[in-house]
Amino acid sequence: MSLLFVGIDPNTGDKQSPTVWVDQDNQEFVFQGWKPSTELEAECAQFEVPGHAKGIPDGEAVVRIPAHMVSIIREACDALERANV
Repeated sequence: MSLLFVGIDPNTGDKQSPTVWVDQDNQEFVFQGWKPSTELEAECAQFEVPGHAKGIPDGEAVVRIPAHMVSIIREACDALERANV
């Protein structure tokens, strides 16, 4: 796996570190974030639309990323787009 570090929450403390990487080999975003509350995870598990059945499949997880990291997420989008050029 070829991970490209993009950024970490600029407001992070010593024990919290929401982080964004790009997996250049698989053309994917990799997020490290906070675990959701039981209530939030249950709400996500109940969400159902075409292509998204109820539940959270094995191998998937819900994570929380602070909204103020949007510029870091945009940078990750740009990195994936550059890799496809």
